Amino acid sequence: MVSDPAAESGESGESRRARQAGGRPRQRMANRLHAGVLALVLLSTAAAHAAEIKVAVSANFAAPLRKIGVDFEKDSGHRIVASVGSTGMFYAQIKAGAPFDALLAADDETPARLEKEGAGVAGSRFTYAIGKLVLWSRTPGFVDDRGEVLRTKAFSHLALADPRLAPYGAASLQVLKALGLLETLQPRFVTAANNTQAYQFVASGNAELGFLALSQVYQDGRITEGSGWIVPQEFYSPLRQDAVLLARARGKPAAEALLKYLRGDKARAIIRSYGYGL
Repeated sequence: MVSDPAAESGESGESRRARQAGGRPRQRMANRLHAGVLALVLLSTAAAHAAEIKVAVSANFAAPLRKIGVDFEKDSGHRIVASVGSTGMFYAQIKAGAPFDALLAADDETPARLEKEGAGVAGSRFTYAIGKLVLWSRTPGFVDDRGEVLRTKAFSHLALADPRLAPYGAASLQVLKALGLLETLQPRFVTAANNTQAYQFVASGNAELGFLALSQVYQDGRITEGSGWIVPQEFYSPLRQDAVLLARARGKPAAEALLKYLRGDKARAIIRSYGYGL
């Protein structure tokens, strides 16, 4: 004969069922608590691996970097915090100790100089894009496909980025010199701090014409608004745009991951869509 412990203890079947039913909610609560703790651990681990990368980016590349940044964050969890300006300005800031992790310059000379001076990580430098120059107006049909408008009196102001700070500004002077128009047009110059400001001068109508980075007015194979002359490469030195990892980010996985990502197929497709060469 098999004895019933509950019976021997004097516990009724009804009491036993109530005791067992009461234990189930407590078990469910414990399970939920365990799952919540596990989720917090997983989130904390992900946060520990995600990071912000502080990038100094030349104004001409601001729009492509924003688009690349969306994909980069989805793919890596890291977030780009970009400061936009002229390459010359960034050089001075970096030398003064500005806390940037990487520089995306509008030339190849500045990253090389930073690398040589120890402010850039040796061996990290590479060309991420080759820029193109455009003469642009917000008015459709105003700029012809050979830039002959520059030889007319149809405009009073010509915007360009400061040649002392911005490689695209220096390239603009090369074009005008090659065309024999530098001295004639110099009185009409409206000098901007960078390419973004040069675009604003023309887009607002404060200057009828401006030399800009093609990427500022180009998307998916065409100039998106107004009219423009894509300046032939023969008129200016190639605008090789180099990236470099800065010394403060040496050994920082997120910053290294971004530079690697810029060389990948997904980023390169976006770069091409803005009119850059590679």
